[in-house]
Amino acid sequence: MSSSVVQPADSPSGRMTPPAQMAGLGQSGDTSGMRARLTSSRFVGRVGELAELELALREATTGSPAVVLLGGESGVGKTRLVTELQRRLAQADEPALVLRGESVEQRDGELPYAPLLSALRPVVRERHPAFERLSSVSRADLATLLPALAGSGPNAERDGTTGQIRLFEALLELLDLFSESQPVLLVLEDMHWADRSTRAFASFAASSLRQERLVMLLTYRTDELHRRHPLLALLAELERLERTQRIELAPFDRLELAEALADILGDTPSPQLVERLFERGEGNPLYTEELLAAGLDGRGAAPETLRQAFMLRIERLAEDAQRVTRVVAVGRRLDDRTIAEVSGLDAPRLQAALRDAVSEQVLVAGEDDRFEFRHALLREALYDDLLPGERSELHLALARVLESGCEEEDKRELERTTAVASHYEAAGEQRAALKATARAARAALEVQAFGEAGDLAERALELWPRVSDPEEAAELDHVGLLSLAAGANAEDGHHGRAEALRREALEELDPERDARRYSSILGQLARTQWALNRGEQAVETAERALALLPSDDRGLERAKLLSWLARNRFLRGRFREAVTEAEEALSIAVAGGHTTAEAESYNTLGMAMIALGDVDEGVARMQRTIDIALETDDLDTATYGYSNMADMLSLAGRTAEALRVAKEGLAVMPQRLRADRDWIALTLSEMAFSIGDWDIARKHLEDPPPSWLLGRQLMFRRLREADQALGEGDEDAAAEALDAIESLVAVSPEPQWIGLFGALKAELLRRRRDLAGAQAAVASALDRIELCTDDVMRIARVTAVGMVVEADRAQRARDLAEESEERDATARAQIHMDRLRAVGEAGGPVERAWLATGDAELTRAKGQSDQRKWLAAASEWETLERPYWVAIARWRAAEALVDSGDRASAAEAARAALETARRLGSEWLTAQLTGLASRARLELEHERDGNGASSAAEDGDPFGLTPRERQVLALLAEGATNRQIGTALYMAEKTASVHVSRILSKLGVSTRTQAAAVAHRQNLG
Repeated sequence: MSSSVVQPADSPSGRMTPPAQMAGLGQSGDTSGMRARLTSSRFVGRVGELAELELALREATTGSPAVVLLGGESGVGKTRLVTELQRRLAQADEPALVLRGESVEQRDGELPYAPLLSALRPVVRERHPAFERLSSVSRADLATLLPALAGSGPNAERDGTTGQIRLFEALLELLDLFSESQPVLLVLEDMHWADRSTRAFASFAASSLRQERLVMLLTYRTDELHRRHPLLALLAELERLERTQRIELAPFDRLELAEALADILGDTPSPQLVERLFERGEGNPLYTEELLAAGLDGRGAAPETLRQAFMLRIERLAEDAQRVTRVVAVGRRLDDRTIAEVSGLDAPRLQAALRDAVSEQVLVAGEDDRFEFRHALLREALYDDLLPGERSELHLALARVLESGCEEEDKRELERTTAVASHYEAAGEQRAALKATARAARAALEVQAFGEAGDLAERALELWPRVSDPEEAAELDHVGLLSLAAGANAEDGHHGRAEALRREALEELDPERDARRYSSILGQLARTQWALNRGEQAVETAERALALLPSDDRGLERAKLLSWLARNRFLRGRFREAVTEAEEALSIAVAGGHTTAEAESYNTLGMAMIALGDVDEGVARMQRTIDIALETDDLDTATYGYSNMADMLSLAGRTAEALRVAKEGLAVMPQRLRADRDWIALTLSEMAFSIGDWDIARKHLEDPPPSWLLGRQLMFRRLREADQALGEGDEDAAAEALDAIESLVAVSPEPQWIGLFGALKAELLRRRRDLAGAQAAVASALDRIELCTDDVMRIARVTAVGMVVEADRAQRARDLAEESEERDATARAQIHMDRLRAVGEAGGPVERAWLATGDAELTRAKGQSDQRKWLAAASEWETLERPYWVAIARWRAAEALVDSGDRASAAEAARAALETARRLGSEWLTAQLTGLASRARLELEHERDGNGASSAAEDGDPFGLTPRERQVLALLAEGATNRQIGTALYMAEKTASVHVSRILSKLGVSTRTQAAAVAHRQNLG
């Protein structure tokens, strides 16, 4: 298949009239009475930029996709560069498929996906083979945007909305299929005009690309980007991606301008002519061409602006041609039938007028048989020149013609609908504008263009009070329009605005007379409040909604409310309440055949049952969720079904089974569903980390997080990164991940995020010896969890980390002879221990493993670390198949055995822990174990004497201490405090503290006592 292209309207497009026979245009530079061809037939300059684009395509051919941002001022030649690239690609050994579409200047919300629609229509018309290989679900999703795909394969129909992310995933699947047969260049031009849905797709695609043979090229005008332009945020976001490169076209220099002029004029221009045109046009190719088109050579009364140059050329057209161009200036891209109806010209006059406008290179004909201006600036100049009344009449005429087309079976229904709304509003026809705008909002909602749907609905709300009998015009009442606007805003992430609109809708209803509708909107409001992290208020709102329905009501609305409430009870740790409400919701859903509510109810019921200890029954319920989802092709529900089951199995201690479920879920999920696959991949990474397969855990964290991650998915991703980084010992990476979501966790009501964040934050600070900060992180997490949950699973880990922190505090206090601090730490450890005993009794095997760990930590806090308790904790974790925690417990056991003098047993425990730490790739634990072996003279890998000690003498300084650090260590070994060290060595107490921290790190120890022991044994200091 040849490369497909929609020709843009930027700078010279390649459609050129034959060169005029030029005379007297050599060194004399006299152009009087002569009209030059407008554009150079040769490609001038831009060698480096073209090479960069060709290189990006070559690399994409090998599976390295790229995003290229091509910027430049208006008329500098962006489209000419893209056209030349396209010409070369068509002649390559492996021609690329070029999908090229342009944005159109519009108000926000006028036409969603404009450049994507323009780019894809040619391949839809030609029935590219990739369409036949699309999955049925993707075909149905894409059919909302490209109606020609509807019914083109089995099971192509799909009920309900799919969500914008799902539509984007379908588009990526299509591009991936295209790229299997040939590399793809997707060009989205004039992104400074792009609608918000197109910008959202560009963001999603750029961050989701993996190994597709694809280059996405975005062009834009740099002179359009004012400080608050919406494209600026997207450009900044894309530039952070490694695969993105930015190219900015500069104007021609004098040599390049001379080369272009020589080709246009057919002779070498004089230096004086080049200089005059360079001064007037400042090297801008388009301005220079318009100066020539105006019959000028840079002398005399040249147009002061590019717009004036454009108008001079338009005024040379015949009257009918000018009439046609005025219609196209208002309609932007029109076919000849529409132009004829609006202009009133009969066929012969119309064809003559169009031929005149095209030959003068004012208009160009696109491959879709629609006419547009050669350059958008030319259209803008003519549109601005229209008289207000003339402009309004043309908008009104276009609205009526296009509206009649909307009544027909039309493949461009979305485009026509949004255009009709815009034209009626511009014409001042408010009643017709309300009708069309409401219709356009619904059309935008159908294609998941939620931002545009929200804008259009709010525009309709503005028109509402200006129209008599607005309900008849809009074909819905005011509450319905408010709900439409609220729903679109909520889907687009503007939950605050959605809440305001839903409250306004409630004010217009009577809760007694309109109980069901009032209840429905309250239910939607509850979901919005939950999205705003106001969990308690959301539950109260949902309960109000439920109370408005009759107690014997068995309808879908009640089932949905109960199902939602049950899920949120579970998330807040109210497991028994969740069971009660999920069972009632399930009963209603099954009786009414509401499969979505049925699947959600089974899922919540299963999770709550597992949390309450009935694991097998709970797993059976959750499996039913997965079965229903797969039977109905509801892959979103299947995603959380697999992920939730794996998570609950892991929390119940069935680690291997949890990993198997996560792997099954990832295998079932189609490649195109990036968001769903990313969620399951994170679950799989978490399960693999637990069971000790850190290679798999790392593999699913290799790609950078996509920029579209928000809310819960962003928290999940960053917490998984932090957990992995802490396991490996990369404290900086862990800190970065936790910092990125701290504000989100701070307002989240869910213990699953609060608990893990608190545990990881405390462990990070503990390792950095900020024990006060670690203690505060534990206290904050426990306070927030215990206020809202009975979730012992989350409480256990946070409390166990709190035990580690208090044991460290007690050890440090003993080193510094701070008796009151030691007593406080020991007392707090005992409080944590009491909490762990409570959760151990209420929980399952995982909670019991944390209880065993806490029991051992309590002995460490009291200064008599008990190796038997540590080995018992290791045994508990070994039963659960959690090797990381086994190794930590064995490390602590080895420390306790060293303190008790049993070095042979210490070496055995340390050796087993070290083997695990190295296999996992836990550098921090490896360092702790080798440090322990060094200071206790344990031989872990070579010949040992009968006591497990090294037979080789150890002397010298193997730790890389500086002379200053050796001085500090000598004083530290004598028991000096930081203040005493500072006084003795003439340094600040804070500086002494820094030196001590570095020494502890180099020696691989955690306390000053251990450091002193190393110093004495190895004669350091």
